[in-house]
Amino acid sequence: MNIIADANSWGKPRTSSKLDRIKEVLITTLLEKVPAIALGVQLRQGVYPLIFAAFGSSVYIETDVKFYGTSGIEIGDGVKISSGVRINALGHENNKVSIGSRVFLERGVDIGTLEDSYIEIGEGTYIGLYTCIAGYGNIKIGKNCLIAAHTGIYGNSHTFADPNLTIAAQGVTKKGVVIGDDCWLGHGVTVVDGVTIGQGSVIGAGAVVNRDIPPYSIAVGVPARVISKRNQT
Repeated sequence: MNIIADANSWGKPRTSSKLDRIKEVLITTLLEKVPAIALGVQLRQGVYPLIFAAFGSSVYIETDVKFYGTSGIEIGDGVKISSGVRINALGHENNKVSIGSRVFLERGVDIGTLEDSYIEIGEGTYIGLYTCIAGYGNIKIGKNCLIAAHTGIYGNSHTFADPNLTIAAQGVTKKGVVIGDDCWLGHGVTVVDGVTIGQGSVIGAGAVVNRDIPPYSIAVGVPARVISKRNQT
């Protein structure tokens, strides 16, 4: 099952209503507390396809996983979602979250679109404990990436040039973030709006990535700087 949509299909309005939201709340509230033994897993596998935009086979969802705006959420085959994860596609009719096949979301991961945006996580990617992925701008994480615990990936930033206005009143940038296939982000990395991290790159623990990183680079520090290239054989 290939649920990662072609880029041209993102942003098309989806059909939703208050009735859809009520159905979503009823189903998720009833099923999210059922223990993640055979019964709980089977119930969620059997019923959740009724409310999600797409829902693959062999999806393992533990207890206390929160979903909002399920009509804008796609989940591929063999996805594993640990307890305490929150995935939110509410806020705008064009919001969309797409989780590719065999993605593993560890405990406490928080994924949220904010306004007219999408978040895409490619197949085979691992997202570590308490990672936050959110933004007004689009965020694309490639295939087979390793994202370590407590990482933050943010598809927007505040404008603050005018000292006569509050920061909240000056709006935000919405450039988005792209992380290529086969990247490894260490513990506590922060990726800010407007950044592209090239395929195969390694970002050291605690780095703040505020500029583009070329493919197959090793980058460390605050702000992150490239210190070497990965050997290619």
